Amino acid sequence: MLLAGAAWAQPMLESRPDARPLLRYCDYPVYPPISWSDGQQVRGLAPNLVRQVLGDLGYQVQVVVLGNWKRCLLDAAAGRVDVVLAYSTSQRQQDLVFSRVPVLREEVALFVNRRHAPHFETLQDLTAYRGGLLFGESYGQQFDREVVQHGNIEWVSSSQQNFGKLIRQRIDFIPHERRTGQLFIEQLPGAEDIVALPQALSVDYLRLAVSRHSPLAAHMVQIDAQLQRQVDSGAIQRWLDQSQADYRAMLQSTRAAP
Repeated sequence: MLLAGAAWAQPMLESRPDARPLLRYCDYPVYPPISWSDGQQVRGLAPNLVRQVLGDLGYQVQVVVLGNWKRCLLDAAAGRVDVVLAYSTSQRQQDLVFSRVPVLREEVALFVNRRHAPHFETLQDLTAYRGGLLFGESYGQQFDREVVQHGNIEWVSSSQQNFGKLIRQRIDFIPHERRTGQLFIEQLPGAEDIVALPQALSVDYLRLAVSRHSPLAAHMVQIDAQLQRQVDSGAIQRWLDQSQADYRAMLQSTRAAP
């Protein structure tokens, strides 16, 4: 799980010699199977999709990994990187142009420690408890208004740190994409009591987002057409399934190594 929870103090760049125009894609690979690192490169659905879509449009992609997700968003807002994959919010729309075609439907669940599970029926219930989020994360305007702005969120840089605090009952809940959270806690030592509540906190859609400073922002129609092509062909689901299998295989290999 060190690979899933790693933080980088300096940008990690991944590029290939190519004569095509270069675009910079920023990722914080701690969200398997969407994106994760095997210690050498960023893997998962997200980098595969970005390379395919932008490659088909005639671009070369350079992957940039920064120390946390917030830094990715700040660099995209400033135009230092061209592309990220993110949820669309009104605040982010000021600096980013989002694809109309979604990459993936994601259900946000509340992960809790069943030894001390909070009472949860509405977002207002969460104001009585302590929650954990990664820097830069947002789960919608209503969640931000009802929970985050209440001041009961502790911000960290890694999912490993966040779930570790939940295991030790230092926080009461973690809002997290259900698929990624379940995959993460499968192999996390001490996570036997960590469960996702059946009630969905929200449903959102991961989208390709382009910095308004990037020349790519003028080509959102073409991007949407390419995204729809990948959806219709089943490529996105195949990349997702393969990434999940590869991630589990990597963890098993790591545990088996002497």
